[in-house]
Amino acid sequence: MQVSQAFLNRNFRPESRNEPCLRIQVASRSLRSSVRPFTASPRAPRALVVSVSASDRLRLHNLSPEPGSRRDEKRKGRGHAAGQGGTCGFGNRGQKSRSGPSVRPGFEGGQMPLYRRLPKLRGIAGGMGAGLPDFVVVNLDDLEKHFAAGDVVTLEAVKEKVMSISGRDADLPLKVLGSGSLSKSLTVHAGAFSDSAKAAIEAAGGKAELAAAKPKWTRKAFKKMVADLAAQGRDYQKEKLQKRIDNLKSKGMFKERAPKEAPTKTAAKKK
Repeated sequence: MQVSQAFLNRNFRPESRNEPCLRIQVASRSLRSSVRPFTASPRAPRALVVSVSASDRLRLHNLSPEPGSRRDEKRKGRGHAAGQGGTCGFGNRGQKSRSGPSVRPGFEGGQMPLYRRLPKLRGIAGGMGAGLPDFVVVNLDDLEKHFAAGDVVTLEAVKEKVMSISGRDADLPLKVLGSGSLSKSLTVHAGAFSDSAKAAIEAAGGKAELAAAKPKWTRKAFKKMVADLAAQGRDYQKEKLQKRIDNLKSKGMFKERAPKEAPTKTAAKKK
C-alpha cells in the first residue's frame, strides 16, 4: 500500500504545539483484519530434569545448582570511577556509609543482642557435662575374648586386660552391654548391666553382681573425713600425695631422686 505525502501531512499534523496528535487511518480492510491485540499467554512452570547415567550417580560432591539460579555477590565500588554512582549503593549518611569497619556481627545498637537473650544450651553444645559418658562400657565380646572361665571381672581387671582408661574416665563405674555372645562362666562386678547382658551371663553359668556405687562427693562429707583422719593422727594431704606416688610407681612412671646437697659457705664464696 502506497501512502502519499498529502495523506501524511493531513493525518500527522499536530493539533497544537504542546500536544502532537498521531492519527493513523488504515484504509485497507485486509490490513485492519490482520492486526490482533497482544495477549500474554501464561508461562508454564519449568521442570527441573536431572539425567543420571550409570557411571555418574548423584552424590553430594557432584550436586550443583541450576545454571543461572545463583549469582555472584556484587562488589560495591568506592567512588565515581566504579561506575555505580557517587555513593555506590552505600547511601548518603549513616554508620554503614562511612569508611572503615562497619557494625560488628551480632551488634544491635546497644540493646541486648539475640545471642545473649536466648537461653544457654545443655550438654556438650552448651559447655556442660550432660553429654559426657557416665560409665566405662564393655560388651560380652570383650569378656569372651580377654577373660578365661571362672575369672572375676572388675573395673580394675578391665583396665588391665581390655582397655586403657585414664583421665576423667578413670573414676567412672563399669557397665556391661549385651553386644556379642558369652560362653564362659564369669563373675562380673559392675555398676550397671543391660537386660540382655545380665541374661547372657546368667545363662552361661556366671553371676552378674552390682558393685557398690562410689559415694557422691559433698563438702560436708569431705570435711568430716579430714577431721576423722586428723583425730587418728594422719594427714590427708600426705596420704593423698603418697597414693599418687604409689600409682605412678605401679605404672613405672616415677623415679626417686636423691636430694641435692646444699653448697657449703666456702664454695659459695669462691663462686
